[in-house]
Amino acid sequence: MDTDLILVVGLVLCALSVPSLLSAYAEGRAPRSGAVVMLIGGVLIVVALTQNPRGYTFADLPNVFFTVIGRYLN
Repeated sequence: MDTDLILVVGLVLCALSVPSLLSAYAEGRAPRSGAVVMLIGGVLIVVALTQNPRGYTFADLPNVFFTVIGRYLN
């Protein structure tokens, strides 16, 4: 699997888990599902960062994100 795709999926999962975590916090319940999704996203990000031989910088992230989206939408 492509490390760019793994990174993008991990970032999207982490972003999607934030509303679940905030909702659980506001309602006073345990954030189980949000925490599991955040954990999976974090693991995917770490795998992508360690498997890419040249590494990623913060300046590379928008380019990687739009490259992956463009590759799979075309």
